[in-house]
Amino acid sequence: MERLVTSNLKLGIIAGGQLGKMLIQDASKWDIITYVMDMDEQCPSRNVASVFVKGNPQNFDDVYNFGKKVDFLTFELENINVDALLKLKSEGLQIAPDPEILNLIQDKGLQKEFYKKYNIPTSPFILLQSKDEIINAVLNGDLKFPFVQKLRKGGYDGRGVSIINNEIDFNELLDGPSVIEKKINISKEIAIIIARNKNGEIKCFPPVDMIFEPKANLVKMLVCPSNISKEQSSKAEQIASYIAECLKIEGLLAVEFFIDNNGELFVNESAPRPHNSGHHTIESIVTSQFEQHLRAILNLPLGSTKLKLPAVMINLLGEEGFSGNVFYEGLTESMSIEGVKIHLYGKKITKPFRKMGHVTVIDNDINEAIKKAEYVQSVIKVKSWKQNTLV
Repeated sequence: MERLVTSNLKLGIIAGGQLGKMLIQDASKWDIITYVMDMDEQCPSRNVASVFVKGNPQNFDDVYNFGKKVDFLTFELENINVDALLKLKSEGLQIAPDPEILNLIQDKGLQKEFYKKYNIPTSPFILLQSKDEIINAVLNGDLKFPFVQKLRKGGYDGRGVSIINNEIDFNELLDGPSVIEKKINISKEIAIIIARNKNGEIKCFPPVDMIFEPKANLVKMLVCPSNISKEQSSKAEQIASYIAECLKIEGLLAVEFFIDNNGELFVNESAPRPHNSGHHTIESIVTSQFEQHLRAILNLPLGSTKLKLPAVMINLLGEEGFSGNVFYEGLTESMSIEGVKIHLYGKKITKPFRKMGHVTVIDNDINEAIKKAEYVQSVIKVKSWKQNTLV
């Protein structure tokens, strides 16, 4: 994309969370002018973007008017008004990844049907319209325990998901159009991020292990490289590459997998954007996921995904029982440890399980990195304060 060298390229990013912030930080290395739109005037991207525009990503007019201000448009979340994106695309605005891909990914039902259509391994599923329909399916013998309910739209970071093991769990059912999946006996969860540009060049980042915080269903630790077999790693890369080719995506695609007790891989979900499972790439991979996303959407040569050093990433989540102005404990102590890299997102208000930052620990020995990360996780606490007093 030759316009990149003119320093006049206006890149629009819809939503100004931490992903947008880190994307802008890499875009600034190439002197790209960055516009960001978000409802929150105090969003993490506000202080690093060239231009901030207040707007609702789900509002047609806000998205459309924002798109008219920029030369190229991308996004850092899925909950965006696709109709506005499609209109902008029809008028010639370059948008990547393509709004049609976003439309598919937004709806977990369409996403699952896509996997089924292209023979991509995923857990067996049915689509049902309401809580009552789910209960009736169980009572009629058409649906068996245990199963996982996922709302087709709107869920993220563990929200919009219920695990139903028996009739006692019926009170946990969510009401709305849903994907009902057979519950897999999971031995491990991994993720792989893949990049593809318009020329069809594809590069995969090394797979990572994901360890979840069970209460909030959020990733609490990520380990790279993943402790899986070469065969499993190769298969995950092949599946992710195949999905990217089927979608003809331009940009990043994060693919999350379940590995069952028999060692078989099942695609859980995909996200067409930078992803929480790729934050470690800033320090541990030759090309970060954020630079790679820019390379891919602008149809530039993709960067190396070679591992520089093994890494462990931990999410810094708001502590339970604390809401309000953020206060961090343990940063100084953690910074004294070799290989510890702290990223604070700049969110002023904390609440339980809110993602407030992340820490990446790099070390030549992955086991040492894990030990250091576990220690840092025990030391850093995200709390709140009021009038200089912790609450």
